[in-house]
Amino acid sequence: MNVQIRSKGVALHGGVRSHVEDAVDAFKKFQLDITTVNVNISTEKKGVAVEFDIHIAHAQPVVINQSDDDLDTAIDLAIERASKALRRIHGKVTSKQSESIKDLETLDA
Repeated sequence: MNVQIRSKGVALHGGVRSHVEDAVDAFKKFQLDITTVNVNISTEKKGVAVEFDIHIAHAQPVVINQSDDDLDTAIDLAIERASKALRRIHGKVTSKQSESIKDLETLDA
C-alpha cells in the first residue's frame, strides 16, 4: 500500500503524522486490496480541511473530506468516516462472496 501525506499551510509535527499513519495501517483490517492512500491536509478560511483519497482495486475510490476548526478533531472525524465507508465496502464484498453456486444445495425432484 502506497501512502502519501501532504500538508499545505499546516506544519505537521511527528505526533500528527504518526497518528495518520497508524490510522491508515488500521485500514488493513478490512482486508480490501487498498493500493494507495493520499492524505491532504490544508488550511481554509475557518480552520483546517482533511481529505482522504483511498484507492481500492476493483472498486471506486473512497474520498472523504472533513473540515473543522481543530486539526486533531478534523483528522479524527475523517478517520471515522473513512473507516465507516471501508467497513461498508467490506460488508458488501463478503456478503457477495458468501453465496456461491458451489454452496447451493441441489433439490431432488
